[in-house]
Amino acid sequence: MELSSARHAFVTGGASGIGLGIVDALAHHGISVTIADIDERARQAVVAARGDHVRGVALDVRDRDAWAQAATESESVFGPVDILVNNAGIGFNGRDVVDVDPATFDMLVAIDLAGVFNGVSTFGADMRARGRGHIVNTASVMGLLAGTPGRGAYSAVKTAVIALSEAMRTEMAPYGVGVSVLCPGLVKSNLDENTARIGGQVEDASAIKAPGISEWSRERPVIWWRRGSSRTCRTSSRTRTISITWTRGWRRYEPAS
Repeated sequence: MELSSARHAFVTGGASGIGLGIVDALAHHGISVTIADIDERARQAVVAARGDHVRGVALDVRDRDAWAQAATESESVFGPVDILVNNAGIGFNGRDVVDVDPATFDMLVAIDLAGVFNGVSTFGADMRARGRGHIVNTASVMGLLAGTPGRGAYSAVKTAVIALSEAMRTEMAPYGVGVSVLCPGLVKSNLDENTARIGGQVEDASAIKAPGISEWSRERPVIWWRRGSSRTCRTSSRTRTISITWTRGWRRYEPAS
């Protein structure tokens, strides 16, 4: 789907971090954006700083009734959703799998995996019926680098998001609906703070650096992405950051300093 034909994008976790960057990029292309975020203060601040084509709705991605309400509210203003970005998530807690508290694991699955499914379940069928739309699911480079100590539970959930996205791409392509999965590396955001606020226990991310990720990439994050028929991944030797989606050829997205 070409951005020029999109009118309404719905972005979860859009009040900060990667989600906010996506919101601004879409708005720059003239697309009306609904920011769905659980953080009321951040959501209101972002909307207040932008024009009438950006609005916010309260959403806990675990709550399916809230998804239905958010969809009705947003589409009554901006029309059907053309782009869905399932970006909301929480981080890892730095513990070995056997030491992860079951309640923490359940919360990780509910937000980072079931939250993605809830978005797809809310908007996907309508996109398919209309024969247009694009879905972006945010996973993580850790979904491709299973085996890093202290991130096993998080990696497992993000790997599942990648698998879900691959299956959906095959299922939705015949109906004109695209599906991508974004696997960012370390990015400056308030993921840790949000994780702690929602109820998880998270370690200082700077103290849990994955092997092979350079200080350069921590300070200036780079994302490599791909969208299309290929399901392979590629590593940038400069940044040591691995990412996957699907496109014709690899493209580099480097946030402005």
